[in-house]
Amino acid sequence: MAHHKAALKSIRQDSQRTLRNRYHQTTMRTAIKKVRRLLDENKMDEARQLLPKTYAVIDRCVTKGIIHHNTADRYKSRLTVASAKEPPAETPKKTRA
Repeated sequence: MAHHKAALKSIRQDSQRTLRNRYHQTTMRTAIKKVRRLLDENKMDEARQLLPKTYAVIDRCVTKGIIHHNTADRYKSRLTVASAKEPPAETPKKTRA
């Protein structure tokens, strides 16, 4: 346990920063998961509408120092590539003759 005033204050600050950082990280992950879920369900239009908001959340995490800018670029790139793909065409089911 810390004994100096400065060390105690540092511990308090660290816990507050940890909570704040965790909130932003969780928000970012949730936004990414929402887009990925929509893409998996082939709801391309909805996913593409949600992309700019997700990009903003990711960029906010970079600004606050939660993640590295290269990590953010990788997330955004992968989401962009996934949203640019066309959904697989429905194949007609074979019936026994």
